[in-house]
Amino acid sequence: MLTVEGLNAWYGEAQVLRDVDLAVAEGEIVTLVGRNGAGKTTLLRCVMGLHERCTGRIGLRGDTAFGTRPAHRRARLGVGYVPDDRGIYATLSVEENLLLPPVVGPDPWSLPRVYETFPVLRERRRFAGTQLSGGEQQMLALARVLRSGARLLLCDEPTEGLSPLLVEQIGEILREIKAAGVTVLLIEQNLHFATTVADRHHLLAEGRIVESLDNGAVRAREHELLAYLGI
Repeated sequence: MLTVEGLNAWYGEAQVLRDVDLAVAEGEIVTLVGRNGAGKTTLLRCVMGLHERCTGRIGLRGDTAFGTRPAHRRARLGVGYVPDDRGIYATLSVEENLLLPPVVGPDPWSLPRVYETFPVLRERRRFAGTQLSGGEQQMLALARVLRSGARLLLCDEPTEGLSPLLVEQIGEILREIKAAGVTVLLIEQNLHFATTVADRHHLLAEGRIVESLDNGAVRAREHELLAYLGI
């Protein structure tokens, strides 16, 4: 689904990504793990076309020209970005948040399908964005991208600041999304949660991928990794 080769990125004179290589197969969930400032969010923004100062090759389903296209063209090819601030329109209702963005990707979810997967959004469909809890806002952000037709989700810390119950609900939704064939590249600091939803994990340090781990390796080294991440 996604290939990244030799990706470098800068903010001014500061280089934040250094020769990053990774691949995500169709239907996989892969996490990016690392300390704050390691370059995780920048990597997602480069894939989405939102960070201009980058070099390297980014391909989608074998299309090596994907990484040269602007962000709106990448969205039309089925890539959706869920930022850490969620980007909810605060004064619009849940249903208006779902219906306002255009359907641009190749495989959009219908509103009934969204409500079937996210029943809490059906219950809250007339609530304004400001009336939703953090977990409900995260579900709305995920659902809105699926409504637009995305087949590859780029998610930036969807469980940050959520209660354990809401984290569990987000996990169930991600597993359901994966079962529907959607691919996810996920930034996640909660290692236990990551091993319940993801297939593989890439550890970023100082802008490089320094290790690639399966779930067994993460569980065996959880205390070491938590200490490294400062959590």
